[in-house]
Amino acid sequence: MSSQVAVAGPPPQVRPTDSPPASGRLDVVRNRPLLTLMLGHLTVDMYAGVLPVLYPLLTEKFALKLSTVGFVALAYSGMASLSQPLFGWIADRRGTRLIGLCLMWTAATFSVLGFVPNFGTVLLVAALAGIGSGAYHPMGALNASAVIPEGQRNTAMSIYVTGGTLGIAIGPLIGAALFALLGIHGTVAMIVPGMAIALWMLVEMRTISKRLVRRSRQGAAALPPIPVGPMAVVVGMMMLRAWTMFGIQSFIPTWYENMGYHASFYSSLATVLLLTSALGTVGSGSLADRFSRRTLLMISSFLSVPCILLFAQFPGWPAFGSAALIGLLAASTGPLLLVIAQQLMAGRAGMASGLILGLGFVMGAIGVPIMGAIADAHGIQNAMRFQAFVAAGAIVLAWFLPTEARIRELTAPQSGVGTAVGKTAVAGAGTDGD
Repeated sequence: MSSQVAVAGPPPQVRPTDSPPASGRLDVVRNRPLLTLMLGHLTVDMYAGVLPVLYPLLTEKFALKLSTVGFVALAYSGMASLSQPLFGWIADRRGTRLIGLCLMWTAATFSVLGFVPNFGTVLLVAALAGIGSGAYHPMGALNASAVIPEGQRNTAMSIYVTGGTLGIAIGPLIGAALFALLGIHGTVAMIVPGMAIALWMLVEMRTISKRLVRRSRQGAAALPPIPVGPMAVVVGMMMLRAWTMFGIQSFIPTWYENMGYHASFYSSLATVLLLTSALGTVGSGSLADRFSRRTLLMISSFLSVPCILLFAQFPGWPAFGSAALIGLLAASTGPLLLVIAQQLMAGRAGMASGLILGLGFVMGAIGVPIMGAIADAHGIQNAMRFQAFVAAGAIVLAWFLPTEARIRELTAPQSGVGTAVGKTAVAGAGTDGD
């Protein structure tokens, strides 16, 4: 009976083909569950932003090469990435009420990184911290999909993803301040923000988790098949995007320290890269709600290549301008790819989020030691130039991305009652949570 009621009265404003009301974006910004998830996303990704600032201290303490210290990023991001599909599968079936525990785990494990006695233990602790991040991301994206109005999905998902980008952006500033004050032992202070936000999320997320359980039970009977080819294109593009951004972000501190710049300079440069990425993320989501996502992704991929070359060719103060352009272009496409993946895997939002974020970020994690090896052999500046070739591959893949019409065709065959219920539940979750 409850399913019949849900299907009988879908409000007209939630249809994807309808234009959102004039006040729609203001409603999205006032969506308290969405903003709560955004804050949690900011906090968990803040630890990833602090990590590169720790590299010079680890290099000095353990006498490491650039290719070796890159394995810290591989341990943290690799474990986070590989575990995301599993946690996404669990979230689709068991709910996400305890998402705050994921943030607690990352905060607790990351805080001890500055106290470990050898580099092997650093890798182990970094991997353990990555598990918390790997659990949070698909659960957070699944929660976000439950509170996002259907007609504004690109904009709202961009707002959620912006939280993570802002976290990575402020991470270098926080890390630089803590390590300047406390040295490598400053990692202990990182337990405070994670624990505080996690406790708040445990309270706030109870209502959203109940909605997700109802949705999974209603829509489980009729799931459309997964279009493997289009999903492979989306995942591949996310992998190249992550490789580019992980590589550039990870080696900014080491590159500029080798050139004699102060930590305040290169931490500010990394922050500019990521803050403009946050601006580009919101802007791309808003544009995608009005225009073609595929066209937007193709243009941003094409323009990002010369921006990366400029960043590598002209270090110092000019790099602030090129870093801002890279952030606006190369780093702003993640939420659009995430929305496409969730639509292609209808009824499996958690698994889709874990798959695209997990496989995408694991390539970024693998790319860091590869870039470190290139830097050891040919210098960091040439390693930065190499990222332009990686980014160029995204131009080719963007051509094969499915259009919005093609996505509807691919997911149409079994989109009967189950899909209608899912859409209505998403719309209801978005309005109830405001």
